[in-house]
Amino acid sequence: MDITIREIQKQEYPLLDHFLYEAIFVPEGIEPPPKNIIFSPELRVYIEHFGKSKDDWGLVAEVDGKIVGAVWVRIMNDYGHVDDETPSLAISLYKEYRGLGIGTAMMKEILALLKSHGYSYVSLSVQKANYAAKMYVKVGFEIVRENEEEYIMIYTLTG
Repeated sequence: MDITIREIQKQEYPLLDHFLYEAIFVPEGIEPPPKNIIFSPELRVYIEHFGKSKDDWGLVAEVDGKIVGAVWVRIMNDYGHVDDETPSLAISLYKEYRGLGIGTAMMKEILALLKSHGYSYVSLSVQKANYAAKMYVKVGFEIVRENEEEYIMIYTLTG
């Protein structure tokens, strides 16, 4: 399997719609939401006008020439928002490519990219039941807040 992680190209931004939907955590035995859920205001903030802000950064993972995952950040008032200097992260892989280390590799690449551009922190929100929460901790994210359903996590890029 030939894996490439690279910056997302402008013409590929519409793919973020698909990856936003794939990023929605659906617990075992629960019916997935309709695809049009990504048009709700609380999810639209992740992708609307992506690329227009200096704080929009994204990478894609390609396997044998096919884009199978994306990781992107922007400063937005989303579930993982901590302040107006800290970008929030979203990451997604098609189901058949999960568990192969691609997500971890994408995460490490985006963290290096953000560090190289002078960001101090990056945040995310993850449901406690989501298997990805363990990967985030393993990569170095720390829980800074939590509620009944989710963790708000931060990764420190400085130091």
